[in-house]
Amino acid sequence: MGEMADLASGADEAGGARKRNPEAVRADILAVAMAEFALNGLSGARIDEIAAKTRTSKRMIYYYFGDKDGLYERVLEEAYREVRAGENELALDHLEPVAALSRLVGFTFDHHSRNPDFIRLVMIENIHHGEYLERSSAIRDLNVTAIANLKSIYERGLAHGVFRAGLDPLELHWQISALSFFNVSNRATFSRLFGDRLWSDDGQRKLKADCIDMVLRFVLA
Repeated sequence: MGEMADLASGADEAGGARKRNPEAVRADILAVAMAEFALNGLSGARIDEIAAKTRTSKRMIYYYFGDKDGLYERVLEEAYREVRAGENELALDHLEPVAALSRLVGFTFDHHSRNPDFIRLVMIENIHHGEYLERSSAIRDLNVTAIANLKSIYERGLAHGVFRAGLDPLELHWQISALSFFNVSNRATFSRLFGDRLWSDDGQRKLKADCIDMVLRFVLA
């Protein structure tokens, strides 16, 4: 009898969510869950806390996402979808290769700097040995475009004679990610040891320019 009541209550709540616009409800849950998982990790995040901050309930969250693991996986998908969508909006195909690569590196640096929750989620997923990334075909499909876009830029640069031969777009993506990722992932420890000058507005502008310069020096013929 209790289980039937829970199911009925969950259906009522889901119906209420539909009246509130289900897409908006799901988006709100994902946004709050992203912050909770980034702050507390998969094991430390609490569905009750997410429900309270979104004015929903555990039953409604489970109705939309299945369970806590399902919600976490969807949060990861949304995080990667956002960064890949931002890359696609750069319209790099219309730029000459050097300008396209510079814009891509600059975007990656800015995105990571402005979205520390994304970096923390990636760090948490590394603690889980990439288990949830591996489960998600959506994330794998999304990230194919990251290498494809960089390969396109590189091949155009080769054709124009401005990029040197023998480079691997996957390795180039690694270099860009490493420079941009460290700026956020190690800020706390680095700034405690050496001061926070690099994280002033001027320091971040200089680091961004240096990242672009380093990648170009590596790639240019």
